[in-house]
Amino acid sequence: MNTTLILLLAYLAGLIGLGFWIGRRVDTTGGFFVANRRLSAVLLFSTVLAANIGVGSTVGAASLGYRDGLAAWWWVGSAAVGTAILAVWIGPRIWRIASKNGLYTVGDYLEHRYGKSVRAIVTGLLWIATPAALAAQLIALAKILEFVAGVPEWAGILIGAIVMTAYFTAGGLLTSAWVNMVQLGVLVIGFAFAVPWALAAAGGWSAVVAAAPEAGDYLNFWRGGNSGWIILALVAPNFIVSPGLIQKVYGAVDERAIRVGLGATAVALLVFAIGPPLFGMIARVYDPNLVDIEHALMVVLTAGLPTMVGSLGLAAVVSAEISSADAILFMLSTSLSKDLYKRFIRPDASDAQVLTVARWAAVGGGALGVLLAVVLGSIITAISIFYALMAVCLFVPLVAGLYTRLAGVPEAMAACGVGVVTLISVELAGLSGSSTLLNPSALTVLLGIVASAVAFAVVAAWRSSRTNRTPRT
Repeated sequence: MNTTLILLLAYLAGLIGLGFWIGRRVDTTGGFFVANRRLSAVLLFSTVLAANIGVGSTVGAASLGYRDGLAAWWWVGSAAVGTAILAVWIGPRIWRIASKNGLYTVGDYLEHRYGKSVRAIVTGLLWIATPAALAAQLIALAKILEFVAGVPEWAGILIGAIVMTAYFTAGGLLTSAWVNMVQLGVLVIGFAFAVPWALAAAGGWSAVVAAAPEAGDYLNFWRGGNSGWIILALVAPNFIVSPGLIQKVYGAVDERAIRVGLGATAVALLVFAIGPPLFGMIARVYDPNLVDIEHALMVVLTAGLPTMVGSLGLAAVVSAEISSADAILFMLSTSLSKDLYKRFIRPDASDAQVLTVARWAAVGGGALGVLLAVVLGSIITAISIFYALMAVCLFVPLVAGLYTRLAGVPEAMAACGVGVVTLISVELAGLSGSSTLLNPSALTVLLGIVASAVAFAVVAAWRSSRTNRTPRT
């Protein structure tokens, strides 16, 4: 067993221990679901930033940097744009509604705004899409352990699942918030050391430019390969309406904590966004013909850095994967226990019973993530499935519901249904690959969101016209 693996395993064990220590104080659904609405701006900043910097933001963005160049910045940069919108417009508004009406989940909000049928539909789609995102985090951790220590992929997936499930199950959002603070500290320190050290060790920016492929757009910030500004359509909506992030917003102590905490998160993401793509571009200096581009980040952290610096960088990446994974477990466990079990199966369930179901749902979600991780294999593929389904299903009903009182169940159902059908139809028809200027996944999602919005507006107009034609007696 090499030194790097020993350090990583010790770090993971420490996260579990911290999780159980914090979790011993959590014995109600209020603490588990929304941390008793006591998250300060600092805690909200750390838990949201840690959740936002995950597999797609590290291993995935580095692989895009290796393949597409500077334009890969938009993968994390788009998350910053979405987070800024959540901080200024969506977050404070939905927090007021949640606090006033005692809402714990996004499903609670959807039922409050539209009705239980919309809640049921979105909960079902959530359980279809979210395990794919969880699988992406486990795939990334497995790739790290396999690359640096030869750990079999299945074992790496299992280790990641055990760690995230153990500490999250102990205390839910409250545990995650404090553990995420530690993870974020490791992540920031690790990347702060590793990025400039790796660039210098590779020979500086001139060496990176010299190793770039002949494609003329590799150093184009706006568009390169399949990356660029169009990624906004795929990524940004999910950082506005993601159930995991919305429910973390519910846990804020007040509106100021949301604006300050999430505003700072958006700024941090804008800065962080350059790191992973740069790692990917540096990897070309060491291996211009990398077989698996999702190994680009690990190549840099192990090839040109001292053991301790490389291990710190790897610990930072591991922190990113685990913190995002617990945010996904948060979505799964709260959705099943509150939106399904409490609402439809056992309306008379006690607080203790709902809490027990939430914990077992986290265990079940972790197991499902393991199975999908073995099947899917690709990080970007897995995370894109989640982003696409969440965006086309949830974005229009949630945002429109905050800013109009006229729309109801028919509008929301039409938006969800048309968005998902459009997404599937475009993918099956191969229409999203018709233009080399756009990322296929991003174009598909953009079409799905537009179709969803049009369906919402058409149904609203039709219902309004029928109301106006109804004769008065």
